[in-house]
Amino acid sequence: MFNKPGAKSASKKKILLSGIKPTGQAHIGNYFGAMKQFVNLQNSGNYECYLFIADYHALNLVQDASKMRRLTQELVLDFLAIGLDPKKSIIFKQSDVPAHTELAWIFDTIVTMPYLMRAHAYKDAEAKNKELNVGTFNYPVLMAADILLYNTDVVPVGSDQKQHVEYARDIAEKFNYTFRNETFKLPEPLIIPNVATVPGIDGRKMSKSYNNTIPLFATREEIIKAVMSIVTDAGLGAIGPDGKPSDGIPQNVYAIHKLFKSEAELKPLYEANKGKYKVLKDALVEDIDAFVKPLREKRAELSKKAEKVVAKVLADGAKRANKVASQKLEEVKRAVGVV
Repeated sequence: MFNKPGAKSASKKKILLSGIKPTGQAHIGNYFGAMKQFVNLQNSGNYECYLFIADYHALNLVQDASKMRRLTQELVLDFLAIGLDPKKSIIFKQSDVPAHTELAWIFDTIVTMPYLMRAHAYKDAEAKNKELNVGTFNYPVLMAADILLYNTDVVPVGSDQKQHVEYARDIAEKFNYTFRNETFKLPEPLIIPNVATVPGIDGRKMSKSYNNTIPLFATREEIIKAVMSIVTDAGLGAIGPDGKPSDGIPQNVYAIHKLFKSEAELKPLYEANKGKYKVLKDALVEDIDAFVKPLREKRAELSKKAEKVVAKVLADGAKRANKVASQKLEEVKRAVGVV
């Protein structure tokens, strides 16, 4: 039975889905921007969580087989190290569930090119005169398939990513209208409040593409190297613990430090050490290392049996995900008349 948008069963948890591309080493921006929220949502008891490795999406960027396998394994280890639990969440690989790409093709037959040309990725590439591959152009359709296969209620996204969910909703509505049925429910974006953009060591948004990250599982030496590279140039601006301009307080160091300690704890430290950038950076090193150390140690322990651990997690997740996805795809096939 189709559930109307907004309807929910009193006896069932809401279904939550999100995917992460295996495209590089996890950093603290990934953690505070998304991964931490996955753990909190999983442990809240309010959601049935589907968390997948978006390897087919990653093919637009990673086109080396050994690298793809390595990054996929590393991302699963990252998930486990931060506290995602395969007993509480369904963790699987996108490519292990054939229904994703099969449903994407069915959606391709009802989605128009002008509609896809409204997507941010296409418009950005066009503005920069970049040559765009079909996979990047078409990624909103595959993303819609990812979301709609599982009768998803909510998709956690940043405020700048709402378009992803809007595309899924639009495609669901068009399918339901075209084939005169109510096959798909309409998912909602789940905007997590108070999730700030994490700055990188150069002041821009922390991103692998900018090479300005602090690795999530960094060694102490890596943390020191990254923190000592944080830009403290006054030309970037300075801000005090009260949020007002203040000389001698490095904006970027302070912005990153707030991820690890409260402003109440940081205010006396920064006020007492204005202009002493080395002292403030040393304090940041200590706080990052204290936070990262248990995660780093847990991940190192998992890595000793990485292949076995990852294989089991993905096999179990694929089995559970395929059970739901194949049922939905069968419903879709009946709606369009191919079975």
